[in-house]
Amino acid sequence: MTRAMGAAMRRIQTGNALSAFGIGFTVPFLYVYVAQVRELGASSAGIVLAVFAVAALVVLPFTGRAIDRRGPVPVLIGAAVTASVGAMGLGLANSTQLVVLAAGGLGAGAAIMQPALATMIVWTSTPTTRTRAFATQFFLQNLGLGIGGLLGGQIVDESRPGSFTLLFTIEAVMFLVLAAIAGTVRLPRSPLLQDAMPKDASEAKGGWRRLLRHRAMVQLCVLGFVLFFACYGQFESGLAAFGTEAAGITPSALGLALAANTAVIVVAQFVVLRLVEKRRRSRVIALVGLIWTVAWIAAGYAGMGGGSQAMATAAFVSTYALFGLGESMLSPTVAPLVADLAPEAAVGQYNSAFALVKQLALAVGPAVGGPMGASLHGPYIVTFILFSLGITVLALRLGKQLRPLQDNPSLARSRVVATGIPEQATEPAPAPVVA
Repeated sequence: MTRAMGAAMRRIQTGNALSAFGIGFTVPFLYVYVAQVRELGASSAGIVLAVFAVAALVVLPFTGRAIDRRGPVPVLIGAAVTASVGAMGLGLANSTQLVVLAAGGLGAGAAIMQPALATMIVWTSTPTTRTRAFATQFFLQNLGLGIGGLLGGQIVDESRPGSFTLLFTIEAVMFLVLAAIAGTVRLPRSPLLQDAMPKDASEAKGGWRRLLRHRAMVQLCVLGFVLFFACYGQFESGLAAFGTEAAGITPSALGLALAANTAVIVVAQFVVLRLVEKRRRSRVIALVGLIWTVAWIAAGYAGMGGGSQAMATAAFVSTYALFGLGESMLSPTVAPLVADLAPEAAVGQYNSAFALVKQLALAVGPAVGGPMGASLHGPYIVTFILFSLGITVLALRLGKQLRPLQDNPSLARSRVVATGIPEQATEPAPAPVVA
């Protein structure tokens, strides 16, 4: 990595951490703010939360093309400003219509920022440094979210609406800081419009068609959907409902479980990184599936094991901790793999497609898992044990589609160097030539 790439990467990671800090300030308190502080009711609060997901699903299909044609920096700046306006609007809105409109702006801006930041990280890293770069991003995001939520909880007061306005103002300022930092980033590769255009007429017909012909990327998207559906899509919906209804978990214990999840990620991230960065990515993801299988078994014991309440609580907290361990293993594997599969002129398209898959999983996961976790306790646990085992199977199948350097970038540092034409979206890559 060159000095210019390192300087750009540090600015990108700083902006990423500050924006996560701002989001952590408000997201945990959004329901209370809309339903109780603004006295708009539970239904309005539910609509606002749904608008976040809908806004992301609307904008992400178009985000990748904008990133690849215009570059990630202007897209990120526009997204950050949009999110800032949305956050400030939430802090000032006093009607359902204004709250929904502001939530749409915040949700759309936050969704667009994800693939834009990911593309900037790709452009300021190399295949051998990309694993650590994305692990650092994930670490800083969780640290920012955790600190933001902790400090935000000390500021808010349901009897003082102004305290919530202060929170949303801080969030809006953090997004503007991200925009300002992004504006100072000088990417080592800043393509003009014509540089990012498809190289031939067949590519110009549509990036989505090209992506859907890319077998490895399609398999990775399917795997990504299952990953997010079986983990992130259950955290605050199905698994929380299961813990409350089946295991008798108190709100304070649920908070402890969420804290354990964040603590494991923050503490274990770079320890785990040293263990996985020289191993095949597909095998690491397959191991995550097995770890999450154990997590769901622990959750099942908490709700249906017949032990004491203390043992049920310990098992439930362990479930969230095991999920955190798996997340810390995924951060240096999945996102860099998306980048390594992407053609040079379509990095934004591939990152946006994967972000869209994530949002779909986060929308479907609570809708399916919430009712099951609350009432169908046995079927709920069995279903997600099977999904976790499915992660292992899908990861091993994906590994067969990957070139050696895509599955294990550390091979580039060895004496065996893979060469040849990069994998295209339509045909399997030729076998590597060993020099």
